[in-house]
Amino acid sequence: MDITMYVLEGCPYCEAVTERLDAEDIEYEREEVPALHSGRDEVKRVSGQRAVPVLVDDERGVTMAESENILEYVDRTLA
Repeated sequence: MDITMYVLEGCPYCEAVTERLDAEDIEYEREEVPALHSGRDEVKRVSGQRAVPVLVDDERGVTMAESENILEYVDRTLA
């Protein structure tokens, strides 16, 4: 799968992004992250920070955080 979403269960920003991806029928791999920031080493490794949501689009070489940026990217590039 080319798109990976790093999300936290119950995070409203993560839910907004995954709902948009689902609405657009965009396939993605969902990676649940721990609630504690100190446990988010994988997110830090791919994005340089520990906050979520984070989208990784391997096909286009794009990694981004911030839900508004991700939603804009989905609308502009993936939808």
